[in-house]
Amino acid sequence: MRTAHSDVVIVGSGAAGLATALALAPLPVTVLTKTLHVEGGSSLWAQGGIAAAVGPGDSPRDHAADTVAVSAGLADPDIALLAAEGGPREIDALMTGGWTVDLGADGQPVLGREAGHRQSRIVHAGGDASGRALMASLIRRVRAAPSVDLVEDTFAYDLIVVRGRVAGLLAHHGDGGWMYHRTGRVVLATGGVGMAWQATTNPPEATGDGLAMAARAGAGLRDLEFMQFHPTALAVDNGGRGAQLPLLTEALRGAGAVLIDETGRRFMAGEHADAELAPRDVVARAIWRRIVDGGRVYLDLRPALAAASGRFPQAVAACHRAGFDPETEPVPVIPAAHYHMGGVATDRNGRTSIAGLWACGEVAATGLHGANRLASNSLLEALVFGRRVADDVFADGAAMTEPVAVPDMPKVLFDAEAAETVIAEIRQIMSDYVGLLRDEAGLRIAVGRLASLSDEFPEASDSIHRSIVRSGEARNLLLAARSIALAALRRPESRGAHHRDDFPEMRPDWQRHQLLTVDDLSATRETAEGGL
Repeated sequence: MRTAHSDVVIVGSGAAGLATALALAPLPVTVLTKTLHVEGGSSLWAQGGIAAAVGPGDSPRDHAADTVAVSAGLADPDIALLAAEGGPREIDALMTGGWTVDLGADGQPVLGREAGHRQSRIVHAGGDASGRALMASLIRRVRAAPSVDLVEDTFAYDLIVVRGRVAGLLAHHGDGGWMYHRTGRVVLATGGVGMAWQATTNPPEATGDGLAMAARAGAGLRDLEFMQFHPTALAVDNGGRGAQLPLLTEALRGAGAVLIDETGRRFMAGEHADAELAPRDVVARAIWRRIVDGGRVYLDLRPALAAASGRFPQAVAACHRAGFDPETEPVPVIPAAHYHMGGVATDRNGRTSIAGLWACGEVAATGLHGANRLASNSLLEALVFGRRVADDVFADGAAMTEPVAVPDMPKVLFDAEAAETVIAEIRQIMSDYVGLLRDEAGLRIAVGRLASLSDEFPEASDSIHRSIVRSGEARNLLLAARSIALAALRRPESRGAHHRDDFPEMRPDWQRHQLLTVDDLSATRETAEGGL
């Protein structure tokens, strides 16, 4: 076991992790990313842009009000206002750092509108390539920052906590094996858990790593039942492997694209007053019910492409790669797991329940999103709370004050073949029973089957880096899926992205957050069989 000392370790190289690293300068920071190159994570694939109240007649208070309105009663109004007020500042900072936004003929940013927003306030760069443009800018600045040590192809395996405070983490490096990173300050920015479902817009690395690491360390988790399914992923054949599906950004519907069934009939006007711009959970369920009933749903991009020529290059290219011509025909769509509103519970500065551990971005539950995320608030959250975490790390100023014994080599739970089997089973169970439409019987099946999965395989002894990474991902995805399924079973109502067919209405007594810890999983076999 090699050792290294770091002032601060950030796990994850998406927008939240890189924004935190830049804001921490000149404090020395180590950024660990499990991808072979820093260009990874969901931020890279964000098409919609960044929501910010920068247009005429708009205000942070209006932006915050829209955020709360779509959250089904669970967003924290103070957190929503804090994020909205930070939006214009972050846009200015990005532009100063070289991020080039799309401008109109008047020299002002072209602002898009998406579902739930009463104003056009989505700032884009490169049309629907906003996430890619943002990441390119952040990566360029991080690579040039002398205070940041960017370590690629490294899998953060477990946190080390001593007497209630972080004392470092274990990681497996592709070029050197196991390493104990001694530090009193760790920031989790590991993204989401979309790979727990077969249909997802998330990249393969979205396996709930930070969520599971924090849970094993004893951190509190909040609102895990709320997974947002994006209504319009391109329905392409992924060979049954559950690979990442191309996203057709909501901005297309904001620009005029419409949803139709197999007969060519528009149907969203009969589902919600805002039709295609209804909240995402409403649109996703309307599409899914038609698919479950044996129908098909299509997105007609032609009105949007005619009205906003050149604004959606990624969506058009994705359609062409799949063999569709969106300029001449509607394209098939399906809801897909997209964004996890739940996560590691944090305060307004990203602090978790463990001293020395912060979280930001999708892995964190800050109170911003509630039960349903407002479109394009995710990159906003990553930037605003990345900066707040950095400020709080500076204020904390704590480091380890006493020697900590080098931990033992961790045990690898699955060999490579078993890991693939476990991951495939998790995705099948979650898709069948913990998807858009849930009920008690299905959730109990999911809780029970997930609880028994790890018992089916002998302990592994594989020392190959990629095998250890895949085993770690299977271990993390299993813990995350078990926690999500249990949280969904324990919330006997429908609210936002969490829909129970057996409890189809919101309940006033459940307008509250739900907290879990890893200890809650100890009785999940009994939960599957009987009472809660």
